[in-house]
Amino acid sequence: MRRKFIAGNWKMNGLKAQLGEVESIAGAASDNSGVDVALCVPFTLIAPAVAAAGSMPVGAQDVHAAQSGAHTGCISAAMLTETGAGLVIVGHSERRADQCESSGDAWAKALAARGAGLHVILCCGETEEERDAGQTEAVVAEQIAAIPGDAHGDWLTIAYEPRWAIGTGKTPTEDEIAATHGAIRAKLGELAGKEAADTIRILYGGSMNPANAAAILALSDVDGGLIGGASLTAEKFVPIIEAAAKA
Repeated sequence: MRRKFIAGNWKMNGLKAQLGEVESIAGAASDNSGVDVALCVPFTLIAPAVAAAGSMPVGAQDVHAAQSGAHTGCISAAMLTETGAGLVIVGHSERRADQCESSGDAWAKALAARGAGLHVILCCGETEEERDAGQTEAVVAEQIAAIPGDAHGDWLTIAYEPRWAIGTGKTPTEDEIAATHGAIRAKLGELAGKEAADTIRILYGGSMNPANAAAILALSDVDGGLIGGASLTAEKFVPIIEAAAKA
C-alpha cells in the first residue's frame, strides 16, 4: 500500500521569522507517523528549515538540469543536497507559465535531481482552456511521457495540479479528480510498467484546504496532496496532515 504523502510548497514566501511554523508542522508530522510529510521552501530558507524540522524532510521548489556552469541565479542538485534538502519540485505550473518551462525541461531537472539522490515531485496539469476543450488527459499524458523505464516511487512522485485551480479556490469535482488520477496511473503503467504504476504516488494539488482535504484524500488513486497557501501555517496545514492520517 502506498503511504499518504503531504508536501507543502511555500513558493516565494517565508523568512526566518516563520521557522516556528516549520517546527510546529514538524511536530504534527511526528505525531502522525503513518503519513509522509515534507515542506519545500525558498532556497534561502532550506538550511535553517532543515535545522528546525528534525526528521521531517525539507526540499526545494526548483533545480537546474546542469551540474554546474554559467547559469546565473540557478541552483544545482548538488548545491541542494549540500543545504540538507531531501527533495525537489520540478515542472510546477507556475514555472511552466512564468518561466516558459517545457516538459523536457522538467524531466531534465528531474533526472539531475535523481542523480544527486533527491526525491522528485514532478508536476503536471492542464489549463482551464484545455480542460474546457476536453484535453485534460492528453495534456497530462504528454507532460509525463518522458518518464524513464525504471521509474519507481522510491525517487519519483507525480503531482496532478490543474493550473486553473491553483490559488483560486476552485477545484475539480471529486469525480474529475479521481478520473484524472486514474488516467495518470494507467499511463504510468503503459509508459514504465506495473512497478511504476504500483509504487509512484500521485498527489493532488490545487486549492486543497482543511475543508476539502478529507474528501479528496479518500478518492481512488489520490495518494496525498501538494499544498500551496494552506501549508504556510501549522493552523491550516496540520488539519490536512491529520486528514491524510485518517484516509
